[in-house]
Amino acid sequence: MKRFKYLFSTLSVVILTSFTTVGAAVPTPVPGAAASVEEGNATAVPNASKGASAPDGWLDSLDIGLLTCGPGQEVYSYYGHTALRINDRAHGQDIVVNYGIFSFRQNHFILRFVFGLTDYSMGIVSTSDFIAEYASEGRWVVEQRLHLSPTEKLRIVNAINENYLPENRTYRYNYFYDNCTTRARDMVLNHLDAGILLGVADTHASAGTRHMEEPPAGAIYPSWRQLIHAHNGNHRWARFGNDLLLGLKADSPTTYGEQEFLPDNLRRDFDAVRRTMPGYAVVGLVDTTVWLIPAQQIAVESGSETFADRITPLDAFLALAAIVALLTVWERKKKLNFWWLDLQLMLVSGLAGIVLLAMVFSQHPTVRINLQILLLNPLNTIYLYPVIKQLRKGHIHRYWYVWTGMVVASILGYMLQEYAEGIIVLAFILLGRGIVQCTHRQQIELTDR
Repeated sequence: MKRFKYLFSTLSVVILTSFTTVGAAVPTPVPGAAASVEEGNATAVPNASKGASAPDGWLDSLDIGLLTCGPGQEVYSYYGHTALRINDRAHGQDIVVNYGIFSFRQNHFILRFVFGLTDYSMGIVSTSDFIAEYASEGRWVVEQRLHLSPTEKLRIVNAINENYLPENRTYRYNYFYDNCTTRARDMVLNHLDAGILLGVADTHASAGTRHMEEPPAGAIYPSWRQLIHAHNGNHRWARFGNDLLLGLKADSPTTYGEQEFLPDNLRRDFDAVRRTMPGYAVVGLVDTTVWLIPAQQIAVESGSETFADRITPLDAFLALAAIVALLTVWERKKKLNFWWLDLQLMLVSGLAGIVLLAMVFSQHPTVRINLQILLLNPLNTIYLYPVIKQLRKGHIHRYWYVWTGMVVASILGYMLQEYAEGIIVLAFILLGRGIVQCTHRQQIELTDR
């Protein structure tokens, strides 16, 4: 049981740290935007209410920008980050609104994340501190300053102030549907005037709310899995952990709006937005783009390749296939009984299957239906003892045939769902071992008769 707990935690951390970057950049919450702002009573713009009576005054000196941060070298930073910048020059306040605040010190954090019960918070930090942190990590930061009317700025500022109240700043995090990037997007788009026109997709604008629909004909419809592969493709073991827990729904195509859970996709779409405003013909939502930390200044570390970087999951499973094949040939040639080999294969696959079974109860919809559970079967832990007991005696338990059939089903399921790298190799390993054992034991029984 102790080993299972460790295995479960390890696999969970892989997917946890891989996806939380979409919403995590600052490790601990920042109580306020300035020294004068107290915890629980902080506002992005201290006297926003004063500006409500004269929105054309001080709000002209207030800029709101979308910050997109590049990926880092750590697992939790592969996907980048998104935040909002509020630069109030009239009051000398320049802050960043961050929806990616969480703490690993929360009770049962890993289990809560796995089951979709993780709470994230909104935090506020000075822009200088935010930039300094990302510069120290060697990550680029680009700001898209938004073309907004004074009324729209006021709506966004007031919404941020309301959102930052202690009773409102915490939200239920979801790595695809509700993360730091989607929160920043909605904070802007839900408070714009109606009449938005988009250059990337058909939209419906109502009361300032913009909803991205399907891409136009001929556009690319990448799946959720393909989208994250574009960011973790060079990190094979992190990708393996993601793909192991992601299920059938992760291979369904996404709309442009759904693709905006990734920071760089949101940046792309904001660049494409065109809108009508009083006094203007058609203008872009993005007024100017400024690199706060230029991408070309990012230092690329060399010579830091790890063992995991050199040995891919496919390499590991191919090595396992070779070992199992050699042992099986030796076993048959010497007329031995390597029941312990089957014990290890059943035990490991069964424990992994328990992790996949737990995903069925997760609030994350993309992990509930996972065809890999046919291969990594939790029933293996239940039937482990009777199966191995029979194998030691030279007989085949009925469950062995059932499991071999489910392995075949998992291979067929590969046509419907993309599996983690190397898992299909494992499927053929188990299928081969299952067939060899069945045929060999049947021959022994016929000989005995």
